[in-house]
Amino acid sequence: MLVATLLWRGSDAAATDSTTAPPADVPPGAPAGGVSEVWSADGDRIPETVVQDGRVLVGSRHGVRALDPLTGREAWHYTRANARVCGLVVTDGVAVAVFATDDRCDEAVALDAGTGVRTWTRSLSLAGDAVLDSTTAIVLASNPTGLVTFDPTGNNIRWRHAPPEGCRLLAADAGSTGVAVLQRCAGKNLQVRLLDGFAGSVHWSHDLPAAGAADVRLLGADEAVTVLVGEEVHTLAGPDGAALARVPVPAGTADVEQVTVGGVSLVRVDGTVSALDASTGVLLWEAPATGLPAARGSVGDADSAAAIVLPDDAGFSSRDPATGAQLDRFDAPAPPPGGTATAIGPVVVLRLDDRVLGYR
Repeated sequence: MLVATLLWRGSDAAATDSTTAPPADVPPGAPAGGVSEVWSADGDRIPETVVQDGRVLVGSRHGVRALDPLTGREAWHYTRANARVCGLVVTDGVAVAVFATDDRCDEAVALDAGTGVRTWTRSLSLAGDAVLDSTTAIVLASNPTGLVTFDPTGNNIRWRHAPPEGCRLLAADAGSTGVAVLQRCAGKNLQVRLLDGFAGSVHWSHDLPAAGAADVRLLGADEAVTVLVGEEVHTLAGPDGAALARVPVPAGTADVEQVTVGGVSLVRVDGTVSALDASTGVLLWEAPATGLPAARGSVGDADSAAAIVLPDDAGFSSRDPATGAQLDRFDAPAPPPGGTATAIGPVVVLRLDDRVLGYR
């Protein structure tokens, strides 16, 4: 089982290099009608959420740094020369980085996302292949033999979970509906289970249609649980796991992703996003897209606080998540595909797997 024991242990001060900064001050407003790339930051540990408290968070092999979204300049950093970063998540105003000093991921640090001030440091013992994920009030670490959750602001362990005998965990995802796990048990089809995010108890289990493990992928656990199964995306109801909707996926398509914003599940297959009501599975609208909005992305001003920012071949569109109505456009030379976009003040931040771009 993936073991996690949080015990106090100071980090190696001689190998630690850190700076702090005053809280961010991002100008109000929204991006202009035409934007262009003004900065780029590479990283090999990019968290799913990069915009937090007026900063853009980027991870590297040895630490984390926060950037000014307007200029891309570094605001603060925290690095460990004698350790590598196993994973980095951002939630609840903190960046939580887990470091490995040997073959296990054995130290965690939480840093205020806006200022870089350390809020806690703990020792722990996670397997070297542990994968980190997060949602509000929960950090999740998982590997094929089990998972553990802990509090990002209080650092105490919430609960641990091991799969039933003869089963292995293929994936886990933390979301507003709980912690969804995808598991394979000997002689059985793949199964999705939803665990309570704070207690770890099993809410429900759902058997998936026969498919090879390579053809099944857990996409999300916010409000509904979303799974790619072969040539379909399945949406399962958060309360009971009932099947709500299926979105067809053309044979051979690998470019499939999902995010939930404001009660709407956005499923992108190649160049089209389908918006589904997350509680009923009803198709609300469709639009062209090369990426998705960030889970909590908005254009950042009072008139469009609920809007999403959707990347496409000609830049970015600001849309009402419930209707798909275009509220504004931020034209730009074709952004790289597959990213998630957030508007913060006059800047559109595009997160990719290996870098973050700023458009203004």
